[in-house]
Amino acid sequence: MTSSGQSSRKLFEHELEERLDQLLFASPSHRSITRLATGLEPLSRARQDLVLHWAGVTAQTCAEIGHLIVSLAPKALDLLDADDFEAWVLAALDSYDRQGLRPAMESLRNLEAFATERSGAPFARLAEVEGRLTRFVQGLSGRPLAVRAGNAAWTDTDTIFLPELLAAMPDAEGNRRLYKAMAAHLWAQTRYGTFSADLDAALDRWPDRQRALAWLTLLEAVRLDSRIGAELPGLAAEMAELRGPWPEVLVPAVARLAAATATVRDSLDLVAEFVAAGGVPPRLTFAGTLDPAAARLVRAERIARETKVLRNALAALKSSGGRKQGGEPLLELVPTDEGGPAEFRVDGEVVTLPPEAQAAAQSLVQDLGELPPEVLTPAGPGGWAPTDRIDNTPEQISDRAADWRYDEWDYHRSAYRKGWCHVYEMQVAPGDADYVSEVSTRYRLLINQIRRRFEAVRGEDRVLGRQPEGEEIDLDAQVDAHIDRRSGIEPSPRLFCRRIRNERSMAAMFMVDMSGSTKGWVNDAERESLIMLCEAIEALGDDYAIYGFSGWTRTRCDIYRIKAFGDRYDETVRRRIAGIEAKDYTRMGVAIRHLTRLLAAQPVRHKLLVTLSDGRPDDFGDEYRGAYGIEDTRRALQEARRQGIRSYCVTIDRSGADYLKHMYGPAAYSVLDDVGKLPLKLADIYRRLTAN
Repeated sequence: MTSSGQSSRKLFEHELEERLDQLLFASPSHRSITRLATGLEPLSRARQDLVLHWAGVTAQTCAEIGHLIVSLAPKALDLLDADDFEAWVLAALDSYDRQGLRPAMESLRNLEAFATERSGAPFARLAEVEGRLTRFVQGLSGRPLAVRAGNAAWTDTDTIFLPELLAAMPDAEGNRRLYKAMAAHLWAQTRYGTFSADLDAALDRWPDRQRALAWLTLLEAVRLDSRIGAELPGLAAEMAELRGPWPEVLVPAVARLAAATATVRDSLDLVAEFVAAGGVPPRLTFAGTLDPAAARLVRAERIARETKVLRNALAALKSSGGRKQGGEPLLELVPTDEGGPAEFRVDGEVVTLPPEAQAAAQSLVQDLGELPPEVLTPAGPGGWAPTDRIDNTPEQISDRAADWRYDEWDYHRSAYRKGWCHVYEMQVAPGDADYVSEVSTRYRLLINQIRRRFEAVRGEDRVLGRQPEGEEIDLDAQVDAHIDRRSGIEPSPRLFCRRIRNERSMAAMFMVDMSGSTKGWVNDAERESLIMLCEAIEALGDDYAIYGFSGWTRTRCDIYRIKAFGDRYDETVRRRIAGIEAKDYTRMGVAIRHLTRLLAAQPVRHKLLVTLSDGRPDDFGDEYRGAYGIEDTRRALQEARRQGIRSYCVTIDRSGADYLKHMYGPAAYSVLDDVGKLPLKLADIYRRLTAN
């Protein structure tokens, strides 16, 4: 074989694997190189060399980008020629330089959009119409249904996902209209009960589940088109124009699903007939896809969340709406003609729902056709009813009197509202007994590193310069004395340094946000941070306390005792840290006042209040969110400062700089862009704040 023959021979899998291993050695994904080599082996030698060249170029900038390029290369070369392939790679590198890794990876994954744009076909981008579509679907649904870019058109019932680019119509305006039709169809899935049945279980009866799902998607398109036509005939006509005539195979289903009483179960019944007939599901222009599992999960979480919001609001209204002598408050729902909740009545008197509760009621009716029975279940005469807690521990008894009452600052009147906030203090329920030991083991190296730094702070002595006597010579004082002597000035006799033991007198209070918005990663990071911090602070000997805060309106401001001053960091405290969980809202001012009171009572020189939060002050259904809550929190921090307490806030709210500077001051807060940085950042902040 000639040398030219050798150079044109395709590389085999083991050869490709060896080359890729050299190019992508820095990538954390190198373990999948065998799969990459398998994908490249069928390509021509010219295309193999093209991919390897650009993998090497990009890997020098970012190995992960190089890895993704090789992974997508077979698909990319089916859509792009060599010049376009090069342009695709360079566009991703440009995105990496301007915006970072994630946008660059997304740029590479949007391969079809890039190929369409390079082909010169008329297209429309979602970015051009996203704002308009968001307002459009919210107007249709009456609830915030977000619009986001996705790989396909589908919805999880909270968000409508649409392709980043559309080129199915002959002109750009037609593609923009297609975006609208897709969004309307996906909204109709959430409005007319596509996900009201357990689609996963229903589809499991067919061996070819994907084919059955394709037929269900088409049949639901027929049913939903009929419902849109009945309520929004203008929109239906616009969608029909884009769709054209129904495929012949679907014509029999049109009449059967046109009735206003047709449901998704009727569509499922028809699926059996179409699957049995053995036909191939046709494609519709805007039918999108269905993801029953994702939709079921998101829908269930939303229903639980909105049921809680509405039930708590109703419980509060029942407590203030009057009560018949010796009887339970009577709650009545009076629906509108459209089936939505028009008004609620307590003992025959109309009560007004807060906007959030009204929106929750509307959304529940859309999802379920009615309000769930548990919403209307009597909740007792108290002013607050925690609906997501089913036990009856003493702190949850509805007629328990408040442990404390605190004033709240009303900036509108420039005056305090006396005894306005009701505080209930309780312990956190113990969590998993093994959680703290597991976290301590996982972060052992970091904990030891932080502890060594803390021990160094504890052991530092302070050096006093320019002393009349001492163990060491003060070189600065000696130089000044020499200059004075040369200048004819009597030099100072204070020429020595004296070391004194730096005795710490410190108490720190950690105030942990346990609002509902911390659920998930934030809550995990809070708990891990506290574990690492406790393990390290024990080396300092500082007295410290940990309290969580949450609540529901001014009448139920909950303070959760995790570790009080003087408590040992023992198994009880460890299990309370493990039990920290997201609860309700973030009425921050009253929490600061209560914890300031506890901190001010400590007999130490230095007192520090550190807040861990994921956002701004907030509460349910009243004026606290916004400027009122910010001003009240600012006033509470000023009150703490007058008592000699330093305050600091660590937040992951990226817009936190907008209000934290006003509340805490310019150098008393940190905004993290990644919740994963919280544990180390918190430890570093504490060491820095307590070093002197």
